[in-house]
Parts: sequence; structure tokens; C-alpha cells
Amino acid sequence: MALPDSYTIKTGAIPVYFEAFLGAEAPERFSTKFLENLEFTSSNDRLIIGVLKELGFLNTDGVPQDRYHEFLDKSRSWTILAEGIKEAYVDLFAVNKEADTLDIEGAFNKLKTLYKGTKKDTVIRNIAKTFVALCEVADFSKSTGKKAKPKIQDATDDGKSDPKDDKLPEGNVSFGALQYHINIVLPDTRDQAVFDSIFKSLRDHLG
Repeated sequence: MALPDSYTIKTGAIPVYFEAFLGAEAPERFSTKFLENLEFTSSNDRLIIGVLKELGFLNTDGVPQDRYHEFLDKSRSWTILAEGIKEAYVDLFAVNKEADTLDIEGAFNKLKTLYKGTKKDTVIRNIAKTFVALCEVADFSKSTGKKAKPKIQDATDDGKSDPKDDKLPEGNVSFGALQYHINIVLPDTRDQAVFDSIFKSLRDHLG
């Protein structure tokens, strides 16, 4: 049976883990020390090592394999991750070719059938949550012909987003198809000249 035994409790951190791996050189051996150097210091962070082994990124000794090095090519990263997922969960994809689109409950129900009572429901649910979280960042479009999903924002060289990227550029800003609404609180006055002045100013500045 080609189904995983490993999972991570911190499924929300999965995108952060992989972005951090992209921002660092592959270690000679992927260890808890390497994770700590990437600022993942919780004991729960260590669970990702088992997941990486089952995805084919690491061997049983924690040495990065070809798939890990291929993942570091940012033009292919998320496709390589998808390949690892399809290999690790091959039995799940055998019963549902679009298993990557399943939600947690759907993945749990399929996995529970496949494990045939060999694992507790709590473990299966954690595996299902891990699977869904991995699929959310992976790109299955190359192998399935589906439209690629938008990826998480590119990180800077240190594996963390640059806060400067969140600032709007100076000068004129093109909003394209963006719709925006402006609420104006009008003064309590009956003077028509005041209203004329307000709306003239709006026309001058907003076009």
C-alpha cells in the first residue's frame, strides 16, 4: 500500500516551510538543527521531516534527494511538490484521479477506507489535513492539464516576504478593473456653493 504514515500538526505552516526551504541551500543532512536555523524551533515543526521523507525529498537518513534539489528550481518548485504528493498518496489518486481537489472531510473518508482499520481516526484526519494543505500549495496543472492555482507570494532571498512589497508605488496608480467606492460625509449646510465646491474638487482629483 502506497499511503503515508507521517503528518504534521501545523498544517497552516506548510506554505511557510516550503518557502523557507526555497530560501536556503539544501543541507547535507536535513535535521532538527537545520529547521532551527530556519527559525522553526517548535517540537511540532520536526514532524515535517517525516512528511518530506514520504514525499521523496529526503531519504531515511534525512539526506536531500534529487526531488529536493529539483524543488529548489523556482520555475518548477510547485510542480515537483505535486509529483511528490502523487507518489506518496498513489493509492488515494488511484481511487480518485482528482484527489488534489478534495476537502479535508472528503480526503478523510477516502483515506479511512484505504487504511482499512489499520489507523485510528485521529491519525487519519491529521494525514488528511496534511494532504489537503500540501495540495493547496502544489501545482498539479502540468500533469492534469488543469488551470494552475495561484501560488503563495514569492519570498525574498532570506525566505521571508519583504514588507516593502506591500507598499503602493508613488505617483499615478492604475487600478485596472478594480472597483472602488468613496463615501463622502456632506456638511450640514444649505449653502449650494459648498456642495458645488466639493463636487468640483472630486471631478478635478478623480477625473
